[in-house]
Amino acid sequence: MSIPVFTALEAPILHELAAIGGKDDVRFLYNRLISYFPTLSDAEISKIKEGKENRWKSAVQKAGKMLDERNLITRERGIWMLTPKGIEAANEETSGIIINKSENVSLSHVEIQKMIYEIGEILGYFSALEFEYYDVIWRENAKSLRISHVFEVQSKGNIDSAFAKLKRAFDAQRSKPFLILASERDSKRAQKSLAMEFRELENVITILSFVELRKIHENLKAIGEYLPRFLFD
Repeated sequence: MSIPVFTALEAPILHELAAIGGKDDVRFLYNRLISYFPTLSDAEISKIKEGKENRWKSAVQKAGKMLDERNLITRERGIWMLTPKGIEAANEETSGIIINKSENVSLSHVEIQKMIYEIGEILGYFSALEFEYYDVIWRENAKSLRISHVFEVQSKGNIDSAFAKLKRAFDAQRSKPFLILASERDSKRAQKSLAMEFRELENVITILSFVELRKIHENLKAIGEYLPRFLFD
């Protein structure tokens, strides 16, 4: 991934300053803001932590300048502090759908399965774990014979095996296939397999990382009680 544009850093800066009491030294913010961008490569992260990624520093500084000009923060001798207006903006950013900070927490295969199960229930589907060949499936309701969505969770092992299962479900019932990968970097291997052996799935499959799946789960749980009012009669 390329270094994010400065506008993408503005909300994380407000969120991070609010989380640590309202002020911090920008030297520490450089590293803490990394976790808001899980698609940064290992090489980019290493350079940022070593203080050698000038594009990252420039983007953070430009975002800080813009926040300062809008009276959301003050900057003095490297210390960045939320203003009353900034505190209010930070609270608005974190209400409703969550602004998620990606943490370096290891998620297990089973934990991801349970999240998918719960997402299905929140959205009104009938969910099932370890159904036949598949990690998780959704149906329109408990009596439906058709699998509407099928999920394979891949934390290790052969991605082609997961693709084969998803292809079987798609061919049989045109089920919507989802591949959930432990790392966004695994998506490169997945895209290669799609291009070479599973082209039938290219335009129908959704590939997500564990981090992305967790964000979806957290956000839906935050608004889950309201969804039926919008989605169902």
